[in-house]
Amino acid sequence: MQPAIPLTAAAASGTTAPTKVRWKIFLMMLLLIAINYIDRASLSVAMPLIAEEFDIGPATQGLLLSAFFWTYAFMQIPGGMLADKYGPRAVIAGATLGWGFFQAIAAACTGWVSLLVTRLGLGAAEAPIYPAGGKLNGIWMTRNERGRGATLLDGGAPLGAALGAILISGLIALLGSWRLAFVIAGLGTVAAGLWAWAYIRNHPREHPDVNDAEARFIEAAHAQDAADAPVGASGRVLDFFRFRSVWGMFFGWMCFNALFYGLLTWMPNYLSKVHGFDIKQMGGAVFIMFFSGFVGELVGGWIADTWRARGGAQNTVFRTLFGIASIIATAAIYGVSQITDPVLVVVLLSVTLFFLRWCGLFWVIPSLLGTRDRVGFLGGTMNLGGNVAGIGVPIVVGLIVQATGSYFLALMLFAAAGAGLFVCSTLLIDYGRKLPV
Repeated sequence: MQPAIPLTAAAASGTTAPTKVRWKIFLMMLLLIAINYIDRASLSVAMPLIAEEFDIGPATQGLLLSAFFWTYAFMQIPGGMLADKYGPRAVIAGATLGWGFFQAIAAACTGWVSLLVTRLGLGAAEAPIYPAGGKLNGIWMTRNERGRGATLLDGGAPLGAALGAILISGLIALLGSWRLAFVIAGLGTVAAGLWAWAYIRNHPREHPDVNDAEARFIEAAHAQDAADAPVGASGRVLDFFRFRSVWGMFFGWMCFNALFYGLLTWMPNYLSKVHGFDIKQMGGAVFIMFFSGFVGELVGGWIADTWRARGGAQNTVFRTLFGIASIIATAAIYGVSQITDPVLVVVLLSVTLFFLRWCGLFWVIPSLLGTRDRVGFLGGTMNLGGNVAGIGVPIVVGLIVQATGSYFLALMLFAAAGAGLFVCSTLLIDYGRKLPV
């Protein structure tokens, strides 16, 4: 295999300056994923009020917080296959419209059972957004841009969790009703879905704002990718599961999400019950924590792309960044279990999320391991692993808290997930080899 020739916009486009539509699309994806997390986190923020209104205990709360992930996980691989077949544009727009509907109608629930049904619908509708976004990254971004593309895509998660804490708690405080807050969030999501359909395209040549220079720049990068494609690919997607890297990707993302979803679903309640935060204090603290994660995600993407552009080997770059991130996040979450000062707790949780979110770079892995026509499938497979953790962790934490009256063992569970992330991301995945599938 010939070494890849460094690709620049100038080399691909001559003297004409390429447009930057691909970056505008990924800024839109950042916003859509942020809205995704505002909607899914709204239940966590409103849970103290909902639990009181519906008279439910920690175990039932854990069931409600978990319900979203049942259908979300189940629909990951089908969602990725839909993106491979029909293109990301229709899948992204349709998913956004669907989850906006379910977010809004949750306001009409009269008990925890009907609320659980709307959460199942929300999970099914949101499921395709990440696999389709990974597909979009493979189509629109060049090799040395996909780290930033992945972290813009996934950066919406901590940004949405941060903004959701402020927006939902602020709306509840302003309107005096979690129901009205849910309606407003749902209608805003529907508007975003219509915007996504109007702007996103499946290929650069289809977009009216892309000039020839940008299109040729992207196409030159795709030609490089094609030259590096494995010879003798089997064409059978199930053959991916013969490779250790795919299982490392699957279980690594599971460990990442065990920690992240644990923080997302239970930290508002933890800060309220253990450290006495009221709804406004809790909203502010959660905003600080998850906004730190958003900043960390962008920093991780910039480091990865800069290092790779300067000649860093993919295995060296990704194993180093994932190793640093998982070690520091694990140490910080363990520190939370040992400290009682609420300010220091928020600081340590912010450190945890800053480094943990470097692992948003996992969304580069599907395009590293597979060819472009398989990225949706691999992204769905990876996110299935992550959301198996989303199903189990909220329930397990609810049972732990109800049985022990303490969050200590839950925090130890999060620390164990950080250790698992280290093993999977640094020892099991070969980031430098496309799989012959």
